[in-house]
Amino acid sequence: RNSAKAMEKMLVTCSPQEKEKIAINRSQIFQIPQRKGLETKVIVVLGKAGMGKSILVQKICQDWSNGEFSEFEFVFWFDCKQISWPEKQYTLKELLLEFFVKPQEGSKEIFEYILQNPAKVLLVFDGFKGLHDHENFPRCSASEPEKDLYSIKELLSALIQKRLLNGCTLLFTARPKDKVYQCMSRVDKTIEIVGFSPRQRELYITKYFEGLPGCDSALKLIKEQEYLFSHCYSPVMCKFVCFLCEAVLEMGEESLPSTLTEVFLKFFQQKIIPVQTDVTATQDQESLATLAHIAWCLGEKHQSAMKSNLPSKEVKEFAPKYGLFLPFAFPRHSDSEEEEFGSMFSDFVIQNFLCALHLLSSEELRNKSVTKYLSFPSKKKKPYDWLDLVPRFLAGLLFLRDDPYFCSLSNQDGIQPTKKQNKILKYIRRLQINNLCPERLLELLCCIYETQSNYLLQHVALRLEPDLSFLDIALTPPDVHVLRSVLKRSRKEFSLDLRNSSIDMQGLKDLVSLRNVTSFRASLSDTVRLWKSLEQAKDYELLKKSAEKFILNPFKAKTMRDISNLCDLVEIQEKVAKCEQAESGCTSYEIPAIRNLRKLDFALGPACGPQGLLKLVKILASFPSLQHLDLDALSENGIGDEGARSLSEVFPTLTSLETLNLSQNKITDMGAEKLATALPSLSSLKTLSLYNNNICDFGAENLAKALPAMTSLRVLDVQYNKITSVGAQQLTNSLRKCPHMKNLVMWNPTIPHGVLEHLQQLDSRISV
Repeated sequence: RNSAKAMEKMLVTCSPQEKEKIAINRSQIFQIPQRKGLETKVIVVLGKAGMGKSILVQKICQDWSNGEFSEFEFVFWFDCKQISWPEKQYTLKELLLEFFVKPQEGSKEIFEYILQNPAKVLLVFDGFKGLHDHENFPRCSASEPEKDLYSIKELLSALIQKRLLNGCTLLFTARPKDKVYQCMSRVDKTIEIVGFSPRQRELYITKYFEGLPGCDSALKLIKEQEYLFSHCYSPVMCKFVCFLCEAVLEMGEESLPSTLTEVFLKFFQQKIIPVQTDVTATQDQESLATLAHIAWCLGEKHQSAMKSNLPSKEVKEFAPKYGLFLPFAFPRHSDSEEEEFGSMFSDFVIQNFLCALHLLSSEELRNKSVTKYLSFPSKKKKPYDWLDLVPRFLAGLLFLRDDPYFCSLSNQDGIQPTKKQNKILKYIRRLQINNLCPERLLELLCCIYETQSNYLLQHVALRLEPDLSFLDIALTPPDVHVLRSVLKRSRKEFSLDLRNSSIDMQGLKDLVSLRNVTSFRASLSDTVRLWKSLEQAKDYELLKKSAEKFILNPFKAKTMRDISNLCDLVEIQEKVAKCEQAESGCTSYEIPAIRNLRKLDFALGPACGPQGLLKLVKILASFPSLQHLDLDALSENGIGDEGARSLSEVFPTLTSLETLNLSQNKITDMGAEKLATALPSLSSLKTLSLYNNNICDFGAENLAKALPAMTSLRVLDVQYNKITSVGAQQLTNSLRKCPHMKNLVMWNPTIPHGVLEHLQQLDSRISV
């Protein structure tokens, strides 16, 4: 039964500049819009450990072998764990035609064809960790790639820098925290595997148990443990939970463990105990301790594979027997060379759990403070970043009580764990929780949740700050579950900032529905998507409650999607207002986020600016409190005269607008004329900036005519236009009729400096 094929996980294209996410199909991975030239293409697939990156690249290879991705005649797939040994050297020919696949004949001709047709070659490097100092590597010569020996890092460096096989396609998979971008001058496309949605989790579990006894109750059993179900967003975790659920059902038990630590303790118990006898129990315990030590030694070096064989015959038999280690072979430079083998952990979670087991039972931990491995510094740097599950497993194991299997597994007598528990309790009581950065706070909460200690959970809940920001911090479904469970324990009222947190819709719904979460900020697209789903489900009560809590001000629109989301927000308000009118007769319902939006920045750039503004002006009247409208962007929106005209048409509705920034928008005299006609209708306008446009004397004349009628205006900026001394004189004459004005900024390169100085002497409110 291959449940990994149950569904295709969602792939997301991430634009680093705009962080705009679009779901794509597997067939679209190699499509790069607007990509010109025949140079090497670099595609990066990001995903946390266990998300299925390796499964994805294997599926790509399988699809190619079945006729898909026909643009490639050659596809080579490499596991970076197996080839990234500093002492190993390869020629490019050996890497391609010895390590991955060895042709029976014609290897020289095949290699020559590859060198002459690089655009038909796809190279996949699975588990890439970055090169860090690749610029300092010796330059790989492309003159004799079939003879020159280089380390894998040198070969990768040459491929990335386009000195070997320039024109090929490189596909790298990596964890998000690996420093991929530091060693690549250009990444053409970034894709992130975000894991299973709640519906996909259910489908995976259903497929796993299809045709098995207890298939009807398996999904219900897993969903009852919400924390475990949240971990099932990760395919590898989902597999472990399903395996354990299968064992629990076979034994006739009615519940699953409540923490990840208990899941993996039970997993080891189910794997080892059923085939264990009294004779082998002690031997297996020793083998497991040896594996745990190996796991820690490799983990400290950010490795999961080892070149040498396992240390003893017993361990060699034990590790593969229970699926803990997998063997692999190194490529040979010649048929006469003796074949070398290595071993690697079958799964990153297994390695993390064994590391925690090692720390718990080692003399090192007995002699040193346990808090060294549970440190939560205020800065973002983590001491054991690669082994990110170890602190959680360690905390969970330390608080396990009266578990005979755990005691035998860790060789604990019950006294040492109690002492270590007391150390943790003392450490957390002294911890300045409010000084922790968001990432460390999340790590602390997850570790404490694994302990299931009511005292510790209540302790942190009472000490959380009312304003919690997770801006730009990835929140996984388990993170959200833990955060929600802690917030529920507190009597405080909380305000959450969830922008750019990649929180899924169910997680956002769970957090904003809490009674003591009184306000929240989240990406507008995520919020609109949630509200649309609530509208479709006709859950207007939760929609209204969450709408009352949502904060939008200030808002910066950077993409067309942002403008579309604003339009959707206004549309949702209209629908809710109709429901309110039907139920209670109220005709004036407003979503607070719309009613209270005071500052709106428009920064779509020249490509989408003109089109985006035409869409925006249709809904501007829906924001009654809008005080600051800024259309000045570093990339220049370029709304032009047409944009100025369409904007001027809605001026009468913008009764609260105090600041209007139209700088750097390619507005000419024609646009200035349209603006000048409508500007007096902006009854609250105090500051108007037309800096760095293309306004000449005719535009200045129209602005001068409008100034006396703009009684609220205090500052006008027309610097860096094309106004001459004629237009400057007209503005100065008009300024005399405007006692309310405080400042007129009108330095222009086309106005002689002497003229400007003379005008400033006439009226000190003129700035040059």
